[in-house]
Amino acid sequence: MWIDSHAHLDASEFAADRAQVRVQTRAAGVAHCFIPAVERANWHTVRSLAHAQGDSYGLGIHPLYVLQADVADLQALDDALDAQRADPRLVAVGEIGLDFFVPTLCSPALREKQEFFYRAQLALARKHDLPVVLHVRRSADRLLKYLRAVGQGGYRWRGIAHAFNGSGAQAQHFVELGFKLGFGGAITFERALQLRRLALSLPLDALVLETDAPDIPPHWLYRTAAERAKGLAQGRNAPEQVPRIAQVLAGLRGLDLEDLRGAVWRNTLDALPKIAALV
Repeated sequence: MWIDSHAHLDASEFAADRAQVRVQTRAAGVAHCFIPAVERANWHTVRSLAHAQGDSYGLGIHPLYVLQADVADLQALDDALDAQRADPRLVAVGEIGLDFFVPTLCSPALREKQEFFYRAQLALARKHDLPVVLHVRRSADRLLKYLRAVGQGGYRWRGIAHAFNGSGAQAQHFVELGFKLGFGGAITFERALQLRRLALSLPLDALVLETDAPDIPPHWLYRTAAERAKGLAQGRNAPEQVPRIAQVLAGLRGLDLEDLRGAVWRNTLDALPKIAALV
């Protein structure tokens, strides 16, 4: 069986058939999904969904939602992590991080606010001794800077650099700090040369698989703007795509699919150890 290490199953795209999506996911061989939160308003939703579906979840404030967040949300996160500390399905702080790709988030004031919320959430992850699931978009070096700063004194991080798309050197730094690197639908595109080189060259024990459902569809679900203009619908990405994405990764690395499955299963449990008791 497989694990989808990053799926936003609370998203509105799944509202009409959420239960059926999970049935199809299991039928496809995906035993477990990690469901990250993105803002205070959906913490209860991801927790309830994880319990209802037998999955796991994280709590945090995504950088795209920092714009409307305030300091009170950080105290609420601390309180929630404390209140749910005995919940076996709470396995990480996330999704948190930095996004220096979206133009509206790149003003000096919003970059500063993002970094404040990121550092504060890292401190909470350390306080509660939980792994972190990181949003990495044109921000790898700053993410690493604060991991080192908050982790001073020998703290050993665990977690996942989700949808990783940085350089080989940056990847190595995340691995050295204790992180696994998430790969999903983006590696299925032949033109994603740098990403495919990373997926091929990184140590096998550094990799985990994810979909980021419903986002980042693999190439067989993707429609260009021109195709959408002609009426072709964008395919909906879902956790059931993990095995097919895995086939692409296995092909790139020249691995037997079963060997890859075992490796990424172990890697995911190393990154998010509490999942082991759930699967």
